[in-house]
Amino acid sequence: MQVAPLEERRRKIEQAPVLPSIGALLDAAAAEAPDRQALNFFESEETATYAQLQNRVNQLANGLAHRGIRKGHHVGVMLPNIIAMPITWLALGRLGAVMLPMNIAYTGREMTYVIEDGEADWLIIHEDCLATLAGLTPFPGKITPDKIFVVGKGDGGFRRWDALSDGQRTDFIAPEAVGVDDLMNIQYTSGTTGFPKGCMLPHRYWLNISRVNAFRDGRDIKRILAATPFFYMDPQWLMLMAFHQRGTLFAARRQSASRFMGWVRDHGIQFTLFPELAFKQPPHPDDRKNQIIRVNCYGLHKENHKALEERFDFIAREAFGMTEIGSGLFMPIEATDMVGSGACGKPSPYREARIVDENDNPVKQGEIGELQVRGPGMLQGYYNKPEATAQALKDGWFRTGDLFRQDERGYFYIVGRLKDMIRRAGENIAAREVEAVLRGMPEIVEAAAVPVPDDTRGQEVKVYLVLKPGVKPTDLPPEKVVQFCETNLAKFKVPRYVSYIDKLPKTPSEKIAKQVLVQGVADLRTGSFDRVSGKWL
Repeated sequence: MQVAPLEERRRKIEQAPVLPSIGALLDAAAAEAPDRQALNFFESEETATYAQLQNRVNQLANGLAHRGIRKGHHVGVMLPNIIAMPITWLALGRLGAVMLPMNIAYTGREMTYVIEDGEADWLIIHEDCLATLAGLTPFPGKITPDKIFVVGKGDGGFRRWDALSDGQRTDFIAPEAVGVDDLMNIQYTSGTTGFPKGCMLPHRYWLNISRVNAFRDGRDIKRILAATPFFYMDPQWLMLMAFHQRGTLFAARRQSASRFMGWVRDHGIQFTLFPELAFKQPPHPDDRKNQIIRVNCYGLHKENHKALEERFDFIAREAFGMTEIGSGLFMPIEATDMVGSGACGKPSPYREARIVDENDNPVKQGEIGELQVRGPGMLQGYYNKPEATAQALKDGWFRTGDLFRQDERGYFYIVGRLKDMIRRAGENIAAREVEAVLRGMPEIVEAAAVPVPDDTRGQEVKVYLVLKPGVKPTDLPPEKVVQFCETNLAKFKVPRYVSYIDKLPKTPSEKIAKQVLVQGVADLRTGSFDRVSGKWL
């Protein structure tokens, strides 16, 4: 494998001129490759060349401006993986407006939280999500019926998204200048405080993360697959990665481990984020028939790494990133001797990394401590949460909350998590959010959510419940607990296992000692109600 030395590739990325905005990247790609396909939503058969995409984005931006959306306005966007989603994001970027992406699985409570916490001025929503919106009376925050645009047929007399572009010009002049450090997204992510926090991500963030992934190997990558939802942000930078390469983003409607490699083969995909669940699918005779140059893996079990490469005959490389920092660490493509090591790699371009003790002092090489990362184009802070911002950022260093060690060659290894998180099928679930919802039931005094290992989804959610004096489990059966969670939590956050306990173990500072709760338990499922089977185990 012939590639330029790692430091040379890193230096080339960092020294490249910084574009003024995401819109400038689209314009550059459209000028150089107007007739090349930019987007292909293959399941809905929606496509656009760079010239067509540029025209549609400009028309929508003009339409939004005509309706009064200006630089700095916050727009909630609740759309599935359809071409309207990236067009909307790019059009808001043209204006300097800010997108608040919203999970289409949100309940009314979660929708209300994002709209109010993010101070949304407008809402763009898919027709399939209107039933959830209709249950909110009155509408949350500053949202009024005339500030809602519906993608699809819709009902309720709301304005239609597609009508915004009608009769609008295909060129665009921004009413106010948009710069690389202007805010582009308030991206909500689960954190240790329980309820999601809004990460303030500027244009520079998206330009950096996409450029790093486009050029870190020094190879041409023209066909990129996005199989996760756009509201989770990965498809956004994958799309810009394609723009950098003047390539095509192929986008699936929704995730599917069983169909994943079929998409890779059918569309000649050269780069994608590889879900470990796809590796667990039954072998296929055509597994090795693909055009993959590299896949990114996150949290791949090191025991599976070599087998993954051998089965599919492609290069898989670990990486470490977070919503707050973008690309933090990556394993170089030429580091074949690190396959199966479990290492996450070395700092990405634009990033410095260090491992520190509880007093922020760097630890000795080989010792375990918290990973901290800094560099241009990270989050600007958590929206309207100055205390959380101050806790997470100090002197430009972001506290990841993850425990790492570094070897003598400079490679970083993740050891564990300081965060109280559960990772189910690629979704990050804040235990404290689940616990807060459960404490909203009048029968419950305390709740503790913990991860349960699962062969299919990585982890499942289990909750231990302490009931009020005089309340018995028969008074609050697990089916009622699950029903309450289904009303107030997105489906992927709903606990699978429910147990009742008289008292939760506590630390001297009266925090729940979850490590004591699960210590020595061979199978956390034992003694729990399983909502999937509907039985006690």
